[in-house]
Amino acid sequence: MMNYRITLLPGDGIGPEIMAVAVDVLKVIGSQFNLNFEFQEAPIGGVAIDATGEPLPTETLEMCRNSDAVLLAAIGGYKWDNLPRHQRPETGLLGLRAGLGLFANLRPAKILPQLIDASTLKRDIVEGVDIMVVRELTGGVYFGTPKGVFETETGEKRGVNTMAYSESEVDRIARVGFETAQKRGGKLCSVDKANVLEVSQLWRDRVTLLAPEYPDVELSHLYVDNAAMQLVRWPRQFDTIVTGNLFGDILSDAAAMLTGSIGMLPSASLGASGPGVFEPVHGSAPDIAGEDKANPLAQVLSVAMMLRYALEQPVAAEKIEKAVLQVLEKGYRTGDIMSEGMKLVGCKEVGEVLLKVLSL
Repeated sequence: MMNYRITLLPGDGIGPEIMAVAVDVLKVIGSQFNLNFEFQEAPIGGVAIDATGEPLPTETLEMCRNSDAVLLAAIGGYKWDNLPRHQRPETGLLGLRAGLGLFANLRPAKILPQLIDASTLKRDIVEGVDIMVVRELTGGVYFGTPKGVFETETGEKRGVNTMAYSESEVDRIARVGFETAQKRGGKLCSVDKANVLEVSQLWRDRVTLLAPEYPDVELSHLYVDNAAMQLVRWPRQFDTIVTGNLFGDILSDAAAMLTGSIGMLPSASLGASGPGVFEPVHGSAPDIAGEDKANPLAQVLSVAMMLRYALEQPVAAEKIEKAVLQVLEKGYRTGDIMSEGMKLVGCKEVGEVLLKVLSL
């Protein structure tokens, strides 16, 4: 039997509801694949602020560090929106990424046949789309220095942010991109703005230099404005995309909306070593918290990503992914993905149906 310690961070809003479904799924999968999961739970975000005054308590970070993987649900809510920036729930998430050394974010955007009509694009454009966006998380314009709002000699205020990447930062995220492409369709598109930005020219040079180490991966390059256009015009051309922090922030959300609903999309944040963090890309939805209206499937698919990318259990991951498709095939829908002729159900019932499918 394989033993894994999993830190659960239910967080805020609908987080505890969707996390409960995910834990039930892991228990069933564990019994079927001879996997033993030791769960430990900790506060983060708004609930942590209420309890300790900090969005990321030291004890939470240490618990995460001493685990094999971290499963996060959702953080934030209206209640904490007016706090100083350093005390907001989102600051806890940034601190978690920094504290665990998570530099690579993997965001899939896959069109599920059962939900293809939920996309705002035409069926013939999005049918068959299966994209993975690999985004650098800890560098670029969000973290570069100098930054701030400064007063000039004339008394005018000037905002400054610095986009910066070192060779080693580019190399490590590029390798994640190449290795991810190897596990998928063997195509990697590196996105930059090398025609204007020197930092992007360095990015392109380093990615190109690494390409011969991955002869089974077909490398291409696109400027970010063209990449955004191509995602809408012909998204099937993409398999794996690797890009920097700012561009990845934008393109991963654009790719997500090809699917019609972010309520179905998981993500993974990985480091060079130590535990990764696996979470749905949607928010905490405080307006429906506690009403049994949440869609738990992105959280469940985050469990599948955890099994595949952190715990090296791809067969178990695939079983969960197939079970999610079967639930949708049976016509069960939460409100965010509801369509005519389907059966509207709540978070708990989706979980119950999913467990039945997994048990077959």
